[in-house]
Amino acid sequence: MVDTHCHLNFHAFDKDVDEVAKRAFDAGVRAIVNVGTSIPSSRKAIELAHKYDNMYAIVGIHPHHADKADSEFEGEIQKDWFENLRKLAKEEKVVGIGETGLDYHYYESNGIVDKKLQEEAFRKQIELSIEIGLSLQIHNRRAGEDIVQILAEYKSRFQDPPGMFHCFAGSFEVLKKALDLGFYIGYDGNVTYKGIATGETVELADLVKATPIDRILVETDSPFLTPVPFRGQRNEPKNVIIVGQYLAQLKGVSFEELLRATNSNFETLFKVLPRSGLVPSGLE
Repeated sequence: MVDTHCHLNFHAFDKDVDEVAKRAFDAGVRAIVNVGTSIPSSRKAIELAHKYDNMYAIVGIHPHHADKADSEFEGEIQKDWFENLRKLAKEEKVVGIGETGLDYHYYESNGIVDKKLQEEAFRKQIELSIEIGLSLQIHNRRAGEDIVQILAEYKSRFQDPPGMFHCFAGSFEVLKKALDLGFYIGYDGNVTYKGIATGETVELADLVKATPIDRILVETDSPFLTPVPFRGQRNEPKNVIIVGQYLAQLKGVSFEELLRATNSNFETLFKVLPRSGLVPSGLE
């Protein structure tokens, strides 16, 4: 099983990242992808990728941070963020651009980032993914219709496959358009939660059932979205196995079948083949 999206590069893991990584690999997690949301966190994701075998990085500017790109943030001045991102994207073991996209949810700490700024940052990162030939990792919260409309403008220029939607939520229509554009679909621990999330209209379980198994990827979004029965605790990449088991039940297939499919999907999308039978280099 691969954790296709987590944040061991976040401060929540500053004190015990080695132990968290070891627990994941000992539990049978095959590979871990750490995802940046800013220049500093993207740089940290790369550092972790260099430290461990079977750990990879995705670099980008989150839509929440589109208004901070050229200001002081996370301890540094993020001047010329796009040129800095281009440099990071060319580093070894970087497998994608993201998480980027649009987010129209209101956050008490940040309100809603100006939609024009979000779109500008999103389009720049789409262009970068095309320029360098890296997969996109899309963040979508209550903005699915606008996201698929923007992505459709680039369809003729995308590589095949073009990327994935991280932590998918939305309508069946948005799901269909994302699939038609060639994107893979990531699901996280919140699929184990009951009911429909605030602002959504479709249960995640029904979206999973409507997604072909050869387009599904499994994530944790650690330290967030901890699956039942550990909801309320800090999430860790080892819990990707719990998410995978739940997805298998929803799809009506064995865990082994889902494991084979999602491992293959990961390799196809990110064009990497994790080495097996190795002790992660940072844990020797």
